[in-house]
Amino acid sequence: MAILKALVVDDASFVRDLVKRTVRQRFPVIETTDAQNGRRAQSLMSRTSFDLVLCDWEMPEMSGLELLQWMRQQPQYQKVPFIMITSRGDKDHVIEAVKEGVSEYLGKPFSPDGLSKKIIKVMGRRLKDAMDRSGKSLEGPAEAFKESAALLTQKREAPASRPETSKPEPVADNPLLNAGSAKAATGKPQTRGVMSMASVRFSDSTLKSVVKDINLTEVRVIAKRDQEFPGILDQAVVDIDMGDGQMARLNGYVHQLQAVDKRQDTDFVSVTIRFVDEDPKKLEDLSRFVARFRASNR
Repeated sequence: MAILKALVVDDASFVRDLVKRTVRQRFPVIETTDAQNGRRAQSLMSRTSFDLVLCDWEMPEMSGLELLQWMRQQPQYQKVPFIMITSRGDKDHVIEAVKEGVSEYLGKPFSPDGLSKKIIKVMGRRLKDAMDRSGKSLEGPAEAFKESAALLTQKREAPASRPETSKPEPVADNPLLNAGSAKAATGKPQTRGVMSMASVRFSDSTLKSVVKDINLTEVRVIAKRDQEFPGILDQAVVDIDMGDGQMARLNGYVHQLQAVDKRQDTDFVSVTIRFVDEDPKKLEDLSRFVARFRASNR
C-alpha cells in the first residue's frame, strides 16, 4: 500500500512514464501522479498534498523553475523535496535552481539508478521508515528495457600495422561525413549537401555523430563504430549544430541501431533517435531546421 505521494511533471509523456515506472519498481510505497506542465501541476498541488515533486525545467505554459518558485511561496510546500530533471545541466542553470530552493538536480538523460539515488537522498529517513513498515528493501531491480547491442557496437581489434608506402592513403578530415558513401573508402569528402554535427548524450556516454536525416519525429545519425553505443530504448539528449552558433537540444530515446552497410566489419553505425518533446516552441524551431537541412541536401 502506498504511503507517500509523488508528482511527476514533464511535457514528454515518455519521460513521465519512465520516471513513474522507476518509482513504482524501486519504491512501491510511493504513489505517483503526473502532469504535463507546471500549470497543471499547480492545479493538482492546490487540491492534493504531495511528499515529493520530480519536475522538468522546459515546459509550455509554466516552466519547472516557475513551479518551484510558486511552491516555495506556499507554506505547505516550502520544505517538500523538489528534484529538477532536465537537460539544462550547465552551471548557470544549476545555480539559478539552487537559489530558488531546488532540493536536487538530475540531468537528462538519466538512469533508473541515478534517479533512485536522488530520491533516496532527498526523502531520507521518511522514505526508509515507509519502506521498512511495508517490509520492502530500498535496493531496486535491475534497469528495465536494457537491450544489448554488443554484436553491432563492439570495438574491433586494431589491424596489424602495415609497412609505410611512399604514397600514403588520403584521409578525410572528418570520416563521419563519408559514412555510407562509396567515396568513404577513398577518403574523399562528399560534395553533396552539408552535414550537421550532432552530439547524442546518454546517461553514461556521449556519441559524436553527423545528422543523416531528420524530421519532426526522429533523427538518424551516423557514428563511428569505435565509440560506446547505447541500448534500445535508452534515453537520449540530442544536441544538433544548427549553424550560426545555434544549438538545438531535443529529448528522445533510441529507436533503432543498424549497421550502415552489410559488411560485418563496417566502420559506421546508424542510430535513430525518436523525439519525445511536445513543447510547441521546440517543435517550431525543429521545423525550421528540418526545412533548412533538406534544402541544403537536395
